[in-house]
Amino acid sequence: MKTNVCDLIRDLVDYAARKGLIDDLDRVFCRNRLMEEMQVYDYTPSSPDAKEYPLEEILGALCDYAIENGIIPDRGVTGRDLFDTKLMGILTPRPSEVVREFNRLYAISPEAATDYFYRLSCDSDYIRTYRVKKDLKWVYSGKYGDIDITINLSKPEKDPKAIAAAKTQKQTGYPKCAICRENEGYSGSMTQAARQSHRIIPMTMAGQDWYLQYSPYVYYNEHCIALSASHTPMKIDRAAFVKILDFVTLFPHYILGSNADLPIVGGSILTHDHMQGGRYTFAMAKAEIETELHFDGFDNVSAGIVKWPMSVIRLRSADKNSLVELADKILIAWRGYSDPDAFIFAETDGEPHNTITPIARRRGEDYELDLVLRNNITTEEHPMGVYHPHADKHNIKKENIGLIEVMGLAVLPSRLKSEMATLADALVAGKDLEQDEVTAKHAAWVAAFADQYKFTAENVEEILHFEIGKTFEGVLEDAGVYKCTPEGRAAFMRFVETV
Repeated sequence: MKTNVCDLIRDLVDYAARKGLIDDLDRVFCRNRLMEEMQVYDYTPSSPDAKEYPLEEILGALCDYAIENGIIPDRGVTGRDLFDTKLMGILTPRPSEVVREFNRLYAISPEAATDYFYRLSCDSDYIRTYRVKKDLKWVYSGKYGDIDITINLSKPEKDPKAIAAAKTQKQTGYPKCAICRENEGYSGSMTQAARQSHRIIPMTMAGQDWYLQYSPYVYYNEHCIALSASHTPMKIDRAAFVKILDFVTLFPHYILGSNADLPIVGGSILTHDHMQGGRYTFAMAKAEIETELHFDGFDNVSAGIVKWPMSVIRLRSADKNSLVELADKILIAWRGYSDPDAFIFAETDGEPHNTITPIARRRGEDYELDLVLRNNITTEEHPMGVYHPHADKHNIKKENIGLIEVMGLAVLPSRLKSEMATLADALVAGKDLEQDEVTAKHAAWVAAFADQYKFTAENVEEILHFEIGKTFEGVLEDAGVYKCTPEGRAAFMRFVETV
């Protein structure tokens, strides 16, 4: 791309104006701010007319110019992200402006408000849509319905330059974590993401101050995060049920769920209370009730066990308070429940094991609340967790099964893209998989299904996609505390009868 820096500044300012990030009255001011960052003191574009280049190209060329002219050091993708986010922060509306516009549109409709906020998050490059598009996605149709499979490529891996620079980076305790409200406008570092273009919306849940933001990696449509204003640990309790139902009251077109509050079955951040939601219908939401349930004293709540590989009790009612009371009753019962015959232990040596992953959504005027029973016990045979992906599936997925996976969307590691490409070539060529370090880790997995197929260049990718999906289905079954068998369902009912 062209390297005339004034042309790049002109085009970036024009992009911001077209997207509504700035007003026409802001053009000169923003141009001057960008010139300051680019250390340009004479504005001499080749033409006054802007070119509509993709944002990724404009920012990439500005980063190239900054490195070539010694404005920033060459520290790989991380360093470039820090710099181009700083540039976009100049063009992103101030937090008060964003909140004002959000509230104005919310008075029209919740959808209008979130449409604006999501579009802003994309246009400001907080959500790098050009990276998200790189994710590999397909649908696996199995015995529990259509499950979404994603190989995550949108989160850039650290390159050697970034790793080396991070070693010399002074560590600070500000912000305390990656989702604290103090990230809004933060400059970032080689170990913390830049957030100058990041904005959050204040809201109230269960009488407490919370904020709404979007995930920069959007694993699904309008993937949002609700975060507590205070840096307090994750906790599943009665108040958590109130919060998620308050959220879907505020935003009835969104869902919201919470990771569990214990290691292994929880999310990657347990130190800051937060939840995740968005505008998407997951496979679990489409799953039907397998066994109807009745809870005494809750005649206005319909309930049932969901036909899903994990252990899910679904509650539905127009009365939020009844849902909260029943959900809390189930949670309290589960926290203290043990069934040695089903290898369910509430605690061992004083360490608690039972918790719940809750998910809420609206069904017309009704509220629907899914309670996924979780247990994080470990054994010598399963040191990472009995109800965790078992070792025979670690070549595909060995990370924790969090909220997103629970609902039926596999977020698989980026390494699988190159590994599956190498594996595909080896299968078509008929090579011995054990002879290559990359394919050897998949050899036992392939051996379980290889006899069912004749691999060709035309079908090998489709076969691997199917088998990855089937394996993830098995991962969810591993994570279920009660198996989808007559014995497993009988054990499930033993717990239900204690509520």
